[in-house]
Amino acid sequence: MNILAIGAHPDDIEIGCGGTLLKYARAGHNVFLLVLTEGNIGGEPAVRKAEQEKVAGYIGAKGLFFGGYRDTELEDNRDLILTIEQVKDKTDPDIVFLNYSEDTHQDHRAASNAGVSATRYVKEVLFYEVPTSFNFDPKIFVNVEDVLEDKMKLLRLHASQFDKTRVKNLTIEESAHACAVFRGYQGRVKFAEGFKPLRIQRDIV
Repeated sequence: MNILAIGAHPDDIEIGCGGTLLKYARAGHNVFLLVLTEGNIGGEPAVRKAEQEKVAGYIGAKGLFFGGYRDTELEDNRDLILTIEQVKDKTDPDIVFLNYSEDTHQDHRAASNAGVSATRYVKEVLFYEVPTSFNFDPKIFVNVEDVLEDKMKLLRLHASQFDKTRVKNLTIEESAHACAVFRGYQGRVKFAEGFKPLRIQRDIV
C-alpha cells in the first residue's frame, strides 16, 4: 500500500503517527511524508528541514515533500488544497493521516480542513493527535510497543524542538511516551497510537 502522512509542521507527523508509519514501512509498504510549513517560528527553517529529512530516512520513507508555507500563516484555502492534492496525486495513497481539526494551533486546523477536501476520494483517512489537540476521541488503536523506542528516536532527531513543550521540565519524548501509555490503556495494550477516522471504505470480495 501507499501511505501518505501530512503534517502542518516538522515533527507533527512523528508525534501523532510515527510508530504506525515505522510499522507500515517495515512491513514493506510505501510511506510518504508531506510537511506543509517550514516551522520557522519554532526554529531555523534550514535546521528543521534537515531534521525532517533525517527522520524520513530513519522511517524509510519513499518520499518527503515540503509545502513551503510559513509557520503560523497556513490558511484553509484553494492554494493549500491544491498543494495537498498535487502530492496526493503523485503518491496515490491508500491511507492518509491528517492533523485533527479541533486544535488550539491555527496551522493544525488549516492543515486538517484543507486535507479533508484534498483527500475526499481517498478510501481511508485518519486523524492523529498532537499535544495541542483537544476533544480527541480515538476509535482506532495501533499497538506500537515493538517500535516505541524507535519512535522516541524519531522525536530525538528533531533536536531543536526536544524541550519546546511549553511545560517546565517536560520534553517532547516524555510527552509522547505518556500519550502512548494512555492510548495503550484505552486500546488494551501497553503502548499505542490512537486515530479518529474520517472515512474507512472496505471492499468485500
